[in-house]
Amino acid sequence: MSTSAEWEDLVSTALVGTDRRPLPGQGASEVELLGRAAVHTLRMRAGRRPVGPGEPTAAAPPEEQPAVSRAAGDRLARILGGEQPRLLAEWLETAAARGYRLSPHLLPELLDHAAKDRSIRPHLGVLAGNRGRWLAGLNPAWGFLLEEVTGVAATGSGGTSQVWEFGTSGDRRVHLGALRAADPARARELLAATWEKETPDDRAAFLEVLGTGLSPGDEPFLEAALDDRRREVRHQAADLLTRLPGSRLALRMAERAARYVTVVDGEIHVDPPVACDSAMERDGVRAKAPRGIGERSWWLQQIVARTPLGVWPRLLGRPPRDLVRMKIVDWSREIMSGWVRASVLQGDPEWALELFAWDPLADLLAALPRDKQEIVAADFVRRHGLDGQLIMVLGGAAAPWGPTLARAVLQKIIDVSGTQPWNLGELARLAGERIDPTLHGMAGRLSPEPSIQEVAALLRFRDDMLKELT
Repeated sequence: MSTSAEWEDLVSTALVGTDRRPLPGQGASEVELLGRAAVHTLRMRAGRRPVGPGEPTAAAPPEEQPAVSRAAGDRLARILGGEQPRLLAEWLETAAARGYRLSPHLLPELLDHAAKDRSIRPHLGVLAGNRGRWLAGLNPAWGFLLEEVTGVAATGSGGTSQVWEFGTSGDRRVHLGALRAADPARARELLAATWEKETPDDRAAFLEVLGTGLSPGDEPFLEAALDDRRREVRHQAADLLTRLPGSRLALRMAERAARYVTVVDGEIHVDPPVACDSAMERDGVRAKAPRGIGERSWWLQQIVARTPLGVWPRLLGRPPRDLVRMKIVDWSREIMSGWVRASVLQGDPEWALELFAWDPLADLLAALPRDKQEIVAADFVRRHGLDGQLIMVLGGAAAPWGPTLARAVLQKIIDVSGTQPWNLGELARLAGERIDPTLHGMAGRLSPEPSIQEVAALLRFRDDMLKELT
């Protein structure tokens, strides 16, 4: 029997079942079927001839970056082996920021890891070096690496025009960001010149870069981007225009807010929109509400979120402190949620602070200036019990935590030791990962409590780790 005929018999039997169509020969069971299929597959692969003459694989190009130290590489291997695995991202981010490359023997494991964990990919663009990109060209599963930052945009090698024209998506983002920081108008003009040729994903990513140095001069370009075919691009443009209080979009949102929200007898009254028209959609209001949310609620919340926060004191005649405490008739959740989103989107510390007192959220804490974050977070830790909300709020405090927040968290660990083992363990791990690692001595001397000593040990581990990468 020919190879193809035998394969067809196997497939036919598998489709109808061995009971209805027994295999020729002695066996007729499913096990026999699978065994013959495995042998047949192996035979076909072994007998396959090369399509053309074999070409030797080109050697990897020489490296240009310094390799990490032996001690740093050994520590990374320990982390990959299961010792403090939650520190992997910090190790990679620190090493990439300093321009190092990984030892070649660590590359396959890390590239396999990054194939599943997208969050570490940007760091590997630098750390993989030329050898890593060579490997990525040979293995499609690692092809993502070829679009990440290589470091050439930061060093300037190869010429800036070549980086923008021929660089990876990651390098082009870095190049545009550096130019935006130095000359915002020139960066916008560079992007505008190639805008129509960019992929939808790149257009959305490049628009995000324009958040640095945002000014009224960007409005015409962003207003035009509201008509982009890709929804992510349109919404990114709307987010940026929301941060420009004098933009046409901001004024359109202010007009809508004035129609829907008023003050009557010291109370906030709301009459939400009854439809989402094309003009609202163009300005970033999504028409389709998520499951479980009414359409009018959804549209109202988005309009409030995109209305410049400076509009509300003028419209309602009260400062932010009073507005967040006023009675809102019927639609309180939508108005407050919209103000929270607006505070985060527009980065308004006054509103963020007032709203944090109303509803402590990690995003509101993150919207505060770094020094204010530490004070507000430490005060919240002292006043609040150890629960999931406390841990979530602390996630909004930028690392590394300084002495004020560190002492508040460590004292909380001491106060609740032995009473809440699950939450206590998570808080201790978070403290060890977020506190400034140079404070390990202070932590170790604070208390002999085992949880505190675990935090101190993790801080020492991080301190040694970062020193090895210096």
